[in-house]
Amino acid sequence: MATIHNIDFVTSVDHLKNLLPPGPAEVAFVGRSNAGKSSAINAMANRRRLAYVSKTPGRTQLINFFLWGGHGHLVDLPGYGYAKVPGEMRKGWDQLIGGYLAQRETLRGLVVIMDARHPMTPLDEELLEWFAPRQLPVHVLLSKADKLSRGEASQTLLKVRRALAERPISSSAQLFSSLNRQGVDEAIGRITEMLLEAPLEAGAPPAESSVPPEHSD
Repeated sequence: MATIHNIDFVTSVDHLKNLLPPGPAEVAFVGRSNAGKSSAINAMANRRRLAYVSKTPGRTQLINFFLWGGHGHLVDLPGYGYAKVPGEMRKGWDQLIGGYLAQRETLRGLVVIMDARHPMTPLDEELLEWFAPRQLPVHVLLSKADKLSRGEASQTLLKVRRALAERPISSSAQLFSSLNRQGVDEAIGRITEMLLEAPLEAGAPPAESSVPPEHSD
């Protein structure tokens, strides 16, 4: 079983001006609130509390950087789409997420975590559409796959892959469970590929806006 070794927390930032100076390649993790982002990072590192896991959706408000040995940074972004937080706070999160995804020079790929029971929600669709102009690879982790039967999981994976294939992006998808470590090897392999890929000259920021559409739930 593969594990992300030699990974350490570096810093948390609450504003774009406080981002780390451009350096090692980065792969960012993003998804709806409570979709399992932090749990996925913990599972791949085989460490229970590397990334903070909250039972309260919308709790994570910072961009968290983790250095993975000589590979690069894994970046845990705030969850999006949780409506039970003040509007100004949600707007601030969207600007933080959108500003990072649009402008970060060292970003090499995006891991989108979706609950396998509710994949490709309108908010997920909006994010994928908005991010497409950067022409960076996107890998979808269908988390909590252990909650589905084998047949349901297979059908869900097929539907998501078909939906992704209709978009003008380099994409892939897999089943994942932080509980039983299903899909950990595959996820680590894909993330490693992203970090090692050469920079894309076409990886420009989205033209219309520096932040994704305002999310409401």
